[in-house]
Amino acid sequence: MAAARELHGRLTKPAGSLGALEELSVRLAGLAGVCPPPLPEPAAVAIFAGDHGVHAQGVSPWPQEVTAQMIGNFLAGGAVVNAFARQAGASVTVVDVGVATPLPTDPAVLDPAVLDPAVLDPAVLDPAVLDPAVLDPAVPRLVVASVRQGTRDLTVTAALTRDEALAAVQTGIRIADELIDAGAGILLTGDMGIGNTTPAAVLIAAFTGADPLDTTGRGTGVDDPTYAHKVAVVRAALARHTPDPADPLGVLAAVGGLEHAALAGLILGAAARRTPVLLDGVIAVSAALAAAAFAPAAVDAMVAGHRSAEPGATVALRHLGLDPLIDLGLRLGEGTGALLALPVVTGAVRVLHEVATFDSAGVAEK
Repeated sequence: MAAARELHGRLTKPAGSLGALEELSVRLAGLAGVCPPPLPEPAAVAIFAGDHGVHAQGVSPWPQEVTAQMIGNFLAGGAVVNAFARQAGASVTVVDVGVATPLPTDPAVLDPAVLDPAVLDPAVLDPAVLDPAVLDPAVPRLVVASVRQGTRDLTVTAALTRDEALAAVQTGIRIADELIDAGAGILLTGDMGIGNTTPAAVLIAAFTGADPLDTTGRGTGVDDPTYAHKVAVVRAALARHTPDPADPLGVLAAVGGLEHAALAGLILGAAARRTPVLLDGVIAVSAALAAAAFAPAAVDAMVAGHRSAEPGATVALRHLGLDPLIDLGLRLGEGTGALLALPVVTGAVRVLHEVATFDSAGVAEK
């Protein structure tokens, strides 16, 4: 990090003129242990998908079946995340970690030219079979790693058992290892799960101590009565479980989602491999709080891609001490905000690789 700061001082630009990009490149040099740090490429988006028992409480206007239907859309290449991933040259891996309804296999829904429905057989989804295409940006990939078909209703009982939460965390770690072993230079978080902003709001309140009114947003666009009900649901979950932030696995089990737990694992796996992980929106940062509770140093691997319009995201980022790279009022999820921020991360690193020094360029210093 000291070497990166010193190098910035010799480049043909006024000191500090690249603002937050300079500190980002310094952080990435520290993470990699080399100056300049490796370029963050190729990029790999991991979209973890799961469903939520709390959906029964009417916290989302969307039917739960949309989670599985959107997986079909991801695999057919028709979602916003696919468009942004193609623009960035990033691969897309979709992980069913807890979807409640059957995945679409109808060729009209799932383009067989993109992903043969036969590979939906979990027996075919061994990583050794899929390794050659792990980072292929042209072919979205499905991994079936379902822990259970959706969580339990967190207003009634614990969403998961500790063993189930642990299995989801371990799935995230395994996916991180697989992507990094395949050559990924940066991981991007993605998520899909109707109703998942409700457990995210509970997780953020549990880990930060913030009031549910400050951690709960409108998710997919609920009206005022539904929003008030959603805040009440978050309060009820906190009152029922009194989650202890010193026990992150217990918090994930009591009030989390399977995709939240898997994302926490992905972040931990990336940090353990000294690989940057670019966080998306409110689901990602709620998972990042859990990862930081497991291992505080994991924050060093995190880059906040954007500031979600969901209020809980700002609460979580403040708690983590992370400043988002872009702020566009996004609240889609999927990994879309992280993908838009990816060129910013790459640019920050490329400066250290390619910009001339005052000496080499023959430019006079002040």
